[in-house]
Amino acid sequence: MLEAINAMQETLLPLVAKANGILADYILIVLLVGVGLFFTIKTKFVQVRCFGEGMKRVFGGIKLFGGKNAGGGLSSFQALATAIAAQVGTGNIVGASGAILVGGPGAIFWMWIIAFLGMATIYAEATLAQETREVDGNGEVHGGPAYYMKKAFPNGFGKFLSIFFAIALILALGFMGSMVQSNSIAESMGTAFGTPGWIVGLIVAAVSAFIFLGGIQRIASVTEKLVPIMAALFLAGGLVILICRIQYLPQTFVMIFKYAFTPDALIGGGIGYALKTAISQGAKRGLFSNEAGMGSTPHAHAQANVEKPHDQGVAAMIGVFIDTFVVLTMTALVVITCLYTQAGPLAGATQETYASLIEAGAITKTNAMQMAFSSVIPYGNFGNIFVAICLLFFAFSTIIGWNFFGKINVQYLFKNNKVATVIYSVIAIAFIFLGSLLSNDLVWELTDFFNYLMVIPNAIALVALYKLVVKHSKSNKK
Repeated sequence: MLEAINAMQETLLPLVAKANGILADYILIVLLVGVGLFFTIKTKFVQVRCFGEGMKRVFGGIKLFGGKNAGGGLSSFQALATAIAAQVGTGNIVGASGAILVGGPGAIFWMWIIAFLGMATIYAEATLAQETREVDGNGEVHGGPAYYMKKAFPNGFGKFLSIFFAIALILALGFMGSMVQSNSIAESMGTAFGTPGWIVGLIVAAVSAFIFLGGIQRIASVTEKLVPIMAALFLAGGLVILICRIQYLPQTFVMIFKYAFTPDALIGGGIGYALKTAISQGAKRGLFSNEAGMGSTPHAHAQANVEKPHDQGVAAMIGVFIDTFVVLTMTALVVITCLYTQAGPLAGATQETYASLIEAGAITKTNAMQMAFSSVIPYGNFGNIFVAICLLFFAFSTIIGWNFFGKINVQYLFKNNKVATVIYSVIAIAFIFLGSLLSNDLVWELTDFFNYLMVIPNAIALVALYKLVVKHSKSNKK
C-alpha cells in the first residue's frame, strides 16, 4: 500500500506544483491585491474607519454563549470563534515558516499587506453572507458564497459559479485541507514524541468524528472555548522566546523590511525572480492563514444573529487582524529572531548554504518553529513538545471549522439531504487519517490548488455585489 501511495505522490507532485505556480504567480496575487484594494477604496478604508467598532464588538460585551437562545444560529462571538478556528491553523505556524524559508523574511511584509487589504475583503464577504443567508423550516441557518453568488448572477452563470465553488470548497477544505492539518499534527508529534504518524491520524480522526456528528451547536461549543485557550498558550510561549531574544528584535524587523524589497540577497536569483518569490509566498501563505477572499469564513459569519450585516462585517475584520497581525506575526518574529539573527543556524548564511540546508531537509516548514523554541529553551525536548501541542490545538480547530464549511456546501448541493452529509463526514474522516501517511509537500500542493480555485468565483461575485457592500459600510453612520 505504501509503495502505491509513494508512486502516486511522485507522479502528482510535479503536475500540481506547476499548476499552482501559474495560479499563484499570475492569478492569485492579482485577485487578492486587486479585490482587497478595490473594497478598501470603495468602502473608504473600512478596516481603518471601523477597526475600533470591530474591537468593541468582539471584546466588549458580546455574549459568549449564543446556543439555542440565538434563534437557530450562533452568537456573534461564536460565529467569529468558528471562523478564527478555521483561520488560525497550520498556516500560522507551518505556513508562515514555509513562507520565510522559501521567500525569505520579507515574505512576512507581503503577508501584512495582503492581510490589511484582506480585512476589507472579508468585511465584504461577511456582510454579503449575512445579507443572503437563508433560514429553513427547522430554523437552521444556511449561508455563504454559494448563496451570494446566486444573488450576484440570478441566472445560469450564477448557478454554475455556486456549484463550482461548492465543489472546490468541499475538496479544498473538507478533504484536502483536513489532510494538511493531520499531516502537520502527525509530523510535529513524531518530532516531539516519536509517535508513528498512523497512530496520530487514527486518534485525530476518531475525535473529529465525535464532533462532526454533533452538529453546529457542538462545533460552536468547542471552538468558543478552544480558540481563546490555544491563542493564549501560543502567544505566551512566543512572548517568552522574544523576551529571551529581545536584543535581536530590532534586527528582525530590519530583515523583514529589507528582504521585502531585496530578497535576492538571501534566496538568490535576480531581483525580479526573488521579489516575485517573496510576494508570491506572502500571498499564498497569507491566503492559507487568514483566508480573506477565499470564501471559507463567510459560512461561519452567516450563522451570526446580529442586528445588521455591518455588525458581523466589522467583527470579521478583527478575525483577520488576530490571525495575521497577532498570531502569525508571533510565529514570524520567533522564527526570524531565533534562526536568522546572531547565533541562529541561518545567521549570515550564504545563498548556497541557505539553499542546501533547506533542500537537505535540515530545516523544514514543519520543524522550523520547533527548532526556534529549542534553541532558546534547550531543556530536554521542551521546545518540540510545546510547538507540537500548540500545532495540535491550531490544526484540530481548523479541521473542525473546515469540516463545517464543507458540510454547508454539501447541504447546498444535495438540498439538505442527511445521507449526503453523513457520507461527506465519513469521507472527510478518511482523508484526515490519510493525511497522516502522505508526504508533506504533496498535501500542501493539493490544498493550495483547490484553495486557488475557490478564490476565482468568490472574487467575481464579491465585485459584482460591491454596491451592496458599500451600502452596508455606511450603516454605522448616524
